[in-house]
Amino acid sequence: MNKVMQIKQVTVKPNDKKLLLINIGTAIFTQKGFSITSLDEIVEIAEIPKGSFYYYFKSKDEFAIEVIKNYGIYFSKKLQRILSSDKKSPLERLKEFTKEAEAGVKRYEFKRGCLIGNLGQEMATLEERFRIELLNVMADWRDQVRQCIDLAKARREIKTTVDASELANFFWCAWEGAVLCSKLELSTQPLNIVSRLFITELLQPI
Repeated sequence: MNKVMQIKQVTVKPNDKKLLLINIGTAIFTQKGFSITSLDEIVEIAEIPKGSFYYYFKSKDEFAIEVIKNYGIYFSKKLQRILSSDKKSPLERLKEFTKEAEAGVKRYEFKRGCLIGNLGQEMATLEERFRIELLNVMADWRDQVRQCIDLAKARREIKTTVDASELANFFWCAWEGAVLCSKLELSTQPLNIVSRLFITELLQPI
């Protein structure tokens, strides 16, 4: 299966070309990044004329902003599903997230990273509004992890005295770096190290 076919395997409603373009953008930006991806490549995968792209988006930058927002919503729902589940304790929820993330990296053969992390590394060539959108997404992710840590503290699952907000910020900084290292090393070991040390050493389970 070639790269075009891999990226085209996205689920959309019939004739929903805008959503198709956003899903393709999400897939390709998580794999290649924004700056190196051309509009010609995107419309070729979507099998639509270039002029049709501008019917839905005024520019490539506007398209990327929509991709960021869409990815943020998607990943936020994923976090909510895992970190707000009543079926597991708060600490187990955090472990479950890292396990799912590791499985996802392996599923895509270490070719896809985090869209937010990828674009964050391109900030030198992107407009200021990209930074604001990326920060908004990251703030939501941090807050969801913070809430889960606070709940783990309240239930006396962990004995750390470090502020939950600082722990959540640290987690995402370390995790995004681990995602990059996993792609470079073609291994989930960086993710496993961050997960294990964060939970055992920083959170200190009781």
